[in-house]
Amino acid sequence: MRVRYSFSSRRTRRIAKIRKQKPKYPELVEKIIEISDIILQVLDARFIEETRNRGLEREIKKQKKKLIFVLNKSDLVLKLKSKPSPSVTISCTKRKGARELRALIQKEAKQIKKKTGKVLKGDKIKKSLEEKITIGVIGYPNTGKSSVINLLVGKPKAKTAAEAGYTKNLQKIKLTKDIQLIDSPGVIPKEEYSGEDKDAIARHTKVGGRSYSQVKEPEIVVSKLLGEYPQIEKFYKINAKQNAEILIEKLGRQKGFLKKAGKVNEDQTARLILRDFQEGKIKI
Repeated sequence: MRVRYSFSSRRTRRIAKIRKQKPKYPELVEKIIEISDIILQVLDARFIEETRNRGLEREIKKQKKKLIFVLNKSDLVLKLKSKPSPSVTISCTKRKGARELRALIQKEAKQIKKKTGKVLKGDKIKKSLEEKITIGVIGYPNTGKSSVINLLVGKPKAKTAAEAGYTKNLQKIKLTKDIQLIDSPGVIPKEEYSGEDKDAIARHTKVGGRSYSQVKEPEIVVSKLLGEYPQIEKFYKINAKQNAEILIEKLGRQKGFLKKAGKVNEDQTARLILRDFQEGKIKI
């Protein structure tokens, strides 16, 4: 007897296969796009354009998949810039926007024609249940993809951490009986990633794509941030005239971050500034 498996069961096997693999993160995210019906691209509301992955957006469009922009961390921005469409503005920490996002997901899901097939049950071939809609969640590291999933589900199902790149494996989570979510590792666009380009490193650190604890030469990143965001000086109540050396020197002494002979620990002080910036303590 020839057994035919449903499209749904094939997709389940493909998800399981991806879990077992250890590919580079960009390739893993591309595979998630391939198996998903709808894609949620999570962006940092403070840095909407900087956290968009144009390469993945082109791939989503090429595969004719539905794309929804999720503007997270809206509580950290004083004024929201122009928004891509379709988009939903949310704040995971304030638990705002979940209802609107669920409604848009369900609206888009209803427009997708779900396939049915046949599946083996016991010794008989029976018609399978309708296939679940798969929602892939993608975005830069530290934009809050796992937090968005937890907000949607209403429970802490996806593992989260403030550390950039915390999610390293694929996580499949049930949203409704008809819809499942797939979390993914955060990725920086291939064409932008660099271990040497100081401007690129500064940009990625600014949006949280690189953790304050991992970036090399944090003083250089602080210098670039200070030139763009004078709010940093106001936050620490230090007049440094947008000079990073002065800011680090004064703040280091203020915090008692000193080395031998009373010299300021510049690395420790610079990382404190980057941490405060990445964690949203400094409003921009």
